[in-house]
Formats: sequence, C-alpha cells, structure tokens
Amino acid sequence: MVIFWTVIFGTAAIGNTLTSRIDAARYNVPYETWHIAINEFSSPLVSLMLLPFLLMACDRWPLHADTWRRYLPYYVLGSLAWCLLHVTGMDLLRLGGYALGGDRFDPGNLGLQFVYEYLKDSRTFFFIVALCHAVEWFGRQIKGEASLLAEPDEGAPVEPVDRPERFLVRKLGRDFLVATADIEWAQAAGNYVNLRVRSRDYPLRSTLAALEARLDPAVFVRVHRSYVVRLAQVTAIEPLDAGEARLHMADGTVLPCSRRYREALRAVAGGHEPAVARA
Repeated sequence: MVIFWTVIFGTAAIGNTLTSRIDAARYNVPYETWHIAINEFSSPLVSLMLLPFLLMACDRWPLHADTWRRYLPYYVLGSLAWCLLHVTGMDLLRLGGYALGGDRFDPGNLGLQFVYEYLKDSRTFFFIVALCHAVEWFGRQIKGEASLLAEPDEGAPVEPVDRPERFLVRKLGRDFLVATADIEWAQAAGNYVNLRVRSRDYPLRSTLAALEARLDPAVFVRVHRSYVVRLAQVTAIEPLDAGEARLHMADGTVLPCSRRYREALRAVAGGHEPAVARA
C-alpha cells in the first residue's frame, strides 16, 4: 500500500514538474527548474506524510450502509484538517527549500491559498477514501461469504443448532471452517457481518442481530449497534464522556462501546475479572 501511493504521488510530482518546466519555457516565465521541483514535490511529500492517518481513519470509521450518515460529517471535517495541514507543511517545505537555494518563497494571501488548495485537496482526500473503501469491498468479495454450519460433517449434532460451533467460509473457491471459539468480535458492514479472526475479516451475509441470537450470551456481548465482542478478548474498558466507553482488545484494537450497552457489559464482565480489566 505504501509503495502504491508513493508511485501515485511520485508520478504526479514528476509529471507536474515536467509540464510546469515546459510551460515556463513556452511563456518565457523566469522560473528556475529547482523552484518548480520544490513546488511540485513538496505537495505530494506532505500528502504521503498525512496518508497513514487517513488510512487508519478509513479502517476505524468505515462508511457502510448503516454508518455513512454518522461518519460522513467526520470525513468532511477531516478534509478541512487535511487541507490545513497540507498547506502548512507544503509552505514550510518551500520556505526551507528556497532558503537553501538562496531565494525567498512568498506564499501570498494565505486565505486565498487555503481556498484554492482545498478545491484540489478535497478531491484528493475523498478519492483516497473512496478507493480505500472500494478495495475493502472488493476484498470481501474475493474472500467470499460465510454461512452457518448447522451440524458437524459426520454424526449427530453434539449441540443445539442455535449454538453453531463453526462457520463455513467460502474463500477463493474453497470451503474453510472457522470455529466460533476463534471469533474475536463481529462488526456490522451493510448487508454483511465481518467476523474477526486472527486479524482477518470473514464476511457473513447476515444482520448483527441475527448473528447475536446464535451466539452464546455468556461468551459474546453486544457493545454497540455495530459490534459484538468476545468477552475474553476485552482487556480494558475505558470510560468516556456522555456514558460511552472504548474497549481495548487483546490484539491492540480499540472498539467503541455505546452508552446503551456499557452498563450491561460491565455487569457481565464482573463475572470475568481475570479476562477483563476495567478502567
């Protein structure tokens, strides 16, 4: 992913430098090549520095059918922050680069510069967001779908069908069995529920409520409209304002816990003190 974006931004910088050099020569603009190079490479360099934070945001706040209305305003605010940081970093690099070359960089009217850059930066920002979500959606299709395995492959069921021990996962044309005991948490994602197992997602065509009804309530707990977690994977419950909380999972992931489910979680977690340390 890093190489991909480096190639994208790097190619754009090289192309813009060449075309700007040609335009300067064509219209007799007294612009040194090193001026053009600093101007054109400073922008993608700052974008690459900001990119990891945007990719983490896309992973943390995915835009699905049931979440986009809630998260889209955050992305709009994020695009403004992206532009502000991008313009600031870009100007600082240009000031430093020009100074090393014995010249002075003048950014001009900062307000107009921000408006001008935002018109471009917002397109870049939302292109990255759209591409990340498209890749994530395509990945789910490649992985295939999971389905409930109602009974073992051989012999009579050893437990009620309402508590399946395994899920049948179809991935790349092959069938795999995912044990319910290996599921760390489940996240609603549109018409699917992503089952998280060892840092991988396995999409199940189901609603979160339907899946929750099939899981053991002594083992799995609803903590958010979009999340069900295995209690044994929760290491800490961090209280937040307005009665909400953050759940710190064993693999380092942080998941949201809404006020509606927080007290129920704490009550259930009280019987699992060795596995859950409450903040």
